[in-house]
Amino acid sequence: ESSFLLGNAQIVDWPVVYSNDGFCKLSGYHRADVMQKSSTCSFMYGELTDKKTIEKVRQTFDNYESNCFEILLYKKNRTPVWFYMQIAPIRNEHEKVVLFLCTFKDITLFKQPIEDDSTKGWTKFARLTRALTNSRSVLQQLTPMNKAEVVHKHSRLAEVLQLGSDILPQYKQEAPKTPPHIILHYCAFKTTWDWVILILTFYTAIMVPYNVSFKTKQNNIAWLVLDSVVDVIFLVDIVLNFHTTFVGPGGEVISDPKLIRMNYLKTWFVIDLLSCLPYDIINAFENVDEGISSLFSSLKVVRLLRLGRVARKLDHYLEYGAAVLVLLVCVFGLAAHWLACIWYSIGDYEVIDELTNTIKTDSWLYQLALSIGTPYRYNTTGSGQWEGGPSKDSLYISSLYFTMTSLTTIGFGNIAPTTDGEKIFSVAMMMVGSLLYATIFGNVTTIFQQMYANTNRYHEMLNNVRDFLKLYQVPKGLSERVMDYIVSTWSMSKGIDTEKV
Repeated sequence: ESSFLLGNAQIVDWPVVYSNDGFCKLSGYHRADVMQKSSTCSFMYGELTDKKTIEKVRQTFDNYESNCFEILLYKKNRTPVWFYMQIAPIRNEHEKVVLFLCTFKDITLFKQPIEDDSTKGWTKFARLTRALTNSRSVLQQLTPMNKAEVVHKHSRLAEVLQLGSDILPQYKQEAPKTPPHIILHYCAFKTTWDWVILILTFYTAIMVPYNVSFKTKQNNIAWLVLDSVVDVIFLVDIVLNFHTTFVGPGGEVISDPKLIRMNYLKTWFVIDLLSCLPYDIINAFENVDEGISSLFSSLKVVRLLRLGRVARKLDHYLEYGAAVLVLLVCVFGLAAHWLACIWYSIGDYEVIDELTNTIKTDSWLYQLALSIGTPYRYNTTGSGQWEGGPSKDSLYISSLYFTMTSLTTIGFGNIAPTTDGEKIFSVAMMMVGSLLYATIFGNVTTIFQQMYANTNRYHEMLNNVRDFLKLYQVPKGLSERVMDYIVSTWSMSKGIDTEKV
């Protein structure tokens, strides 16, 4: 809870090498503003700062002494504040002063009200009221926090899940008054719910194409129940979206129920509704016509529209290189998975000729069955249909293997298209795959270049400084201090030009 600065005692004017959050909050300056300023806090002096105290502070630093002062300093907004300032030299193992530790406490509450240009002519009571108002931070530290204040603190969970920055938007600093049935879009419950929906969206994107292609849900109640539960959760999400605030064009929180409904109906409602229709329930009835059943089985692919929910959250993460990298890998894997499901569906459709009830020996499924020792066989005694063949797990792994080798342009050739349908699909996949491959790995190269760009700039700067020091034969002690200064500055600013920013 303390507020302090660390100043370098080895460099002229004792520049600040570290400022903690407490001092930044107390002074109103950002850490980047404080860095490289003098640890005497001369940048906070003003017309009411006592000249004798300034001189005493200077002498304390000159003589490497320990001392304390009551000094009037000015915040960034030029508000005068009384500080109790303590200065302590820090020595190394050779008893040489290397740092100054300066701690600060706001004591305005215990001093006479300050009279500056803005309060001239005010009564003593008015100046006292202003001093008390400006010292709310001191009052908050002196008074214990009650339960009501704890409830309104920002949720740490919400901050982590939203990758929240240190500086919150204006609408998050104000707690807007909302009707009882309206949910704030950035509260902990809504954030957690959004992540649950996001996870279920990825589940849908993976399992729906797999179930449609491999027909895993025929006579399988477990899959039907699981997907029905997921559908119910997405329907509940639609209801919640009709009662969730959103940020308007002016940066304000819109909590009017009518405006919320109109906004949702205009944007994502139709897509969300189409992706939640219970296609499995209709498909589950045995007396449904086969053509309608297959139609609804295909319509389940519409659930992939739920990926629209992912698009809504992408803007939070696209500024992070690592997040973009993971996202690109996921996109590549998801595309390979979808294409593997289509590849198997084509093979499964073509391997048996239903008109003549014969098997096509040139299909990739027939060739795979022979190579792994599980050939198709004709059941003459029972159903009179073709049986056997590879297991579903083996078929999926082989399909994914083929699409991955095609998308990455490797293509071993041990699984190859032979029929016309397979060849047409392979050509289309190669065209899509080449674009996907170029896009993803082009972005990966850019991300890695950006990651190393700062490091290269840092080493280039160090080399330039070393060459300069050699050229002008700067003494060894000064050279070491210069290098220490540059390294410590970079570690704080990461090479950012604060003035430019």
